[in-house]
Amino acid sequence: MQIDIRTTNLQPLRHTFAHVARRLGSDKPASRYQEATFDLQPTTSFHYRPLWDPERDLYDERRTAIQMADWYIFKDPRQFYYGSWTIARAKQQDSVERNFAFVEKRNLLDLMTPEWKQKVQEALVPLRHLEYSANLNNCFITAYGYGAAVTQATMLASMDRLGIAQYLTRIGLVLDGNTGAVLDVGKQAWLNDPMWQPLRELAEELLTLQDWFELLVAQNFVLDGLLYPLVYERFDTRISENGGSALAMLTEFMVDWFAETNRFTDMMLKTAAAESAANKTVLEQWVRRWTARVAGALAPLTEHVFAAEAEAVMRELQDDLRTRAKKKCGLDL
Repeated sequence: MQIDIRTTNLQPLRHTFAHVARRLGSDKPASRYQEATFDLQPTTSFHYRPLWDPERDLYDERRTAIQMADWYIFKDPRQFYYGSWTIARAKQQDSVERNFAFVEKRNLLDLMTPEWKQKVQEALVPLRHLEYSANLNNCFITAYGYGAAVTQATMLASMDRLGIAQYLTRIGLVLDGNTGAVLDVGKQAWLNDPMWQPLRELAEELLTLQDWFELLVAQNFVLDGLLYPLVYERFDTRISENGGSALAMLTEFMVDWFAETNRFTDMMLKTAAAESAANKTVLEQWVRRWTARVAGALAPLTEHVFAAEAEAVMRELQDDLRTRAKKKCGLDL
């Protein structure tokens, strides 16, 4: 007896959600990122306006000076939504855990000269408090920003900043044998040391900004754009030259994260600037203002690490940021 097995191809009635299909222009398969991003933010049928701001809707385009015809024109180059982000971060976390285990097991941070080990404690560990303020700032952008294409990415960034703060905390614990003494000293330095007060004042000033797009420029483009190359590139190089190359294993996530996140931040500024001349002018004003402000706040930390070379180092960092603004974002500074 012979049995013939036949197969039937079933054609789906539609390939994606209707609101996604309207954006793509046809009923073609959409990516996971597109389905997890497009038009997720509610725009109608709200019961009441916020009691703390009755002049505006819960989601209101007027909360920033930047104006866009379509806020979903912003597209994350990383294609991050919750699923892809957690997968990427889980892989990086595995790598970080291996690095910490390797360094701790062999006491590699003890290879640093006492002078530079002290500098690491003074100039690196207190930054965990600054990372927490960055977490709060990205939470603010998420709360008041417009469009899931923006707020989805900034919410993920806020959790990344909390993770970076935790990595800096772990570095402090590695330095003092898990006693917590270095963390206590770092906290008191953040609160009282004159070297940290300009940066702490800046952090508190950023917490008061009401325009969420300006906050994104100030925190994610300017402050990060000067601080991360200063600490995790130039300072790290000096540490490696003084027996602390193992520290780079513990800050590897920060370096990779900064390079990756720049792609999203640059896209935001480039897309907004290309929308209109008015947007471009506002963005250029913000970048100029906050570059000068951040450079002044970072000056004491730069002088502590680089001494006589501090002014030249900060000048180079600002030049690099301006070059990035022009080439990656289309801004004229």
